[in-house]
Amino acid sequence: MKRVRLELEFIYRASPTIVYNFVTSPACLVRWYCDEVDINNESYQFYWTGSSETATLIDDIEEERVKFKWDHAVDPDEFLEFRIYKADITNETILEITDFCDEDEVQETKDLWTALMIEMKKECGG
Repeated sequence: MKRVRLELEFIYRASPTIVYNFVTSPACLVRWYCDEVDINNESYQFYWTGSSETATLIDDIEEERVKFKWDHAVDPDEFLEFRIYKADITNETILEITDFCDEDEVQETKDLWTALMIEMKKECGG
């Protein structure tokens, strides 16, 4: 099955600092992304009901970008990235997500990220 790169963009009223904390802090990640997370240096172990995944933090620029490489990824070029920046004109915080999925799961993956971002917006106030 062919893998597809997805790039999604979400707008927040919350500051880049708050959004950054919500994609890096265990206390915040469990509020919108996973049931539990353990961090050991650059290794993140994410837990959901009935499953878990391990990712290595490969890039972390505070309040700008967080990039993970899933340990199970078949393609070495695949990653999960959160980019955070301020829109010049509107002063809103933009969160760009880059993720990968099978080509027959594109809509399902987009729907999942949209639902996760709705939950994150509720939790971070923005």
